[in-house]
Amino acid sequence: MKSLTTVNDLRALRREWSKQGKVVGFVPTMGNLHDGHLQLVHAAKAKCDEVVVSIFVNPLQFGKNEDLDNYPRTLDADKAKLEAAGVAAVFLPSVAEMYPRGLEQQTFVQVPGISDILCGASRPGHFRGVATIVCKLFNMVAPDIAFFGEKDFQQLQVIRLMAKDLSMNLEIIGVPTEREASGLAMSSRNGYLTDAERELAPQLYKLISEMKASVLAGNNDYAALTEAFVGKINHAGFKTDYLAVKNATDLSDADAETESLVILVAAYLGTTRLIDNLYFSV
Repeated sequence: MKSLTTVNDLRALRREWSKQGKVVGFVPTMGNLHDGHLQLVHAAKAKCDEVVVSIFVNPLQFGKNEDLDNYPRTLDADKAKLEAAGVAAVFLPSVAEMYPRGLEQQTFVQVPGISDILCGASRPGHFRGVATIVCKLFNMVAPDIAFFGEKDFQQLQVIRLMAKDLSMNLEIIGVPTEREASGLAMSSRNGYLTDAERELAPQLYKLISEMKASVLAGNNDYAALTEAFVGKINHAGFKTDYLAVKNATDLSDADAETESLVILVAAYLGTTRLIDNLYFSV
């Protein structure tokens, strides 16, 4: 596995692959890799000749009071996992390599509307940071196919819209959420949970699963259903940031006529912010 730190070296490798007619897959990450990330790698390996994984903790998508400095960094372990998974190259750029003019002078990419709701409302500027870094990485890696986890459902939709709006010549594939045996969605931020919180955390998935069952049973009064389940989530020991039933295709508000639905939730458990979702058809 090649370890690359500069855009020039990455592009040189990409040119070689282009000459050989190889299909290139890409998995962007912030490191601290778990089985959810590795499922993205496996999906990429199944569809592509060569796979590039980036590891970059992107300061542009963190707010002032968020956990940039404390975000878990486990580079040696990450590289060992990627090499074992058969990744061809890992891209490990510095902040200066990604933002040579500095964060304040960086050109931004912003996807309007969808970036301002749900996580975007709770974390202003977050999706601007996500769209900007992913756009830059797409330009650097020039992948044929890029792979993203469906756990970050809103992020996936933001990136799909960005790629469509900017006429990017690549396919974006969403990979189903990898869960622990308890049902808890795998996330790097799960490492922040105390032992007691980790015991409680799977209740979030259990409750949105109950909410999905209620919808499938014919309950389409989404406002009343959401209010009831916010109460249940809070009663279980969480502090709900948001809970919503949306149209899965564009994250507009769902109504009784909407066939493709997604339930999205963000809730705090102690100081840790957990997100999850379930999407389905009625």
